[in-house]
Amino acid sequence: MIQKTKRSIKWVHEKKRKYAGIHLIVEFWGAKVIENSKEIEKILILATKKTRSTLLKVAVHKFKPQGISGVVLLAESHMAIHYWPEFHYLAIDIFTCGNKSVPERALQYFEQRFKPKKIEIKRIKRGYFKNGKNLVQ
Repeated sequence: MIQKTKRSIKWVHEKKRKYAGIHLIVEFWGAKVIENSKEIEKILILATKKTRSTLLKVAVHKFKPQGISGVVLLAESHMAIHYWPEFHYLAIDIFTCGNKSVPERALQYFEQRFKPKKIEIKRIKRGYFKNGKNLVQ
């Protein structure tokens, strides 16, 4: 069954520019090993709450012999983690649209939970508009 959710996202405004949202692409190196599916699900749900986003669905998959992936579908977009415990490497994707959600709060929470030794972050503004117009118009 498909749940219908009203879309009420407002564009993020910054000076004379506006865009759909912020996409954080993050790499954690030397991250704490957490391979319990239920714990990962709780972490994703709490990260969603911290961003002030609307949770629609959570999916977590445990791989054999090791590894775990989790995805949160948000009304404002998504969050995903992909974990390679044998390398203590965690890839994180946080994309939130609109001016209500704060993706950096999820990132801070993930840092607290996984305690990485090294972090690499790419911050992308998605759906860029200039002077209120789409760039292809």
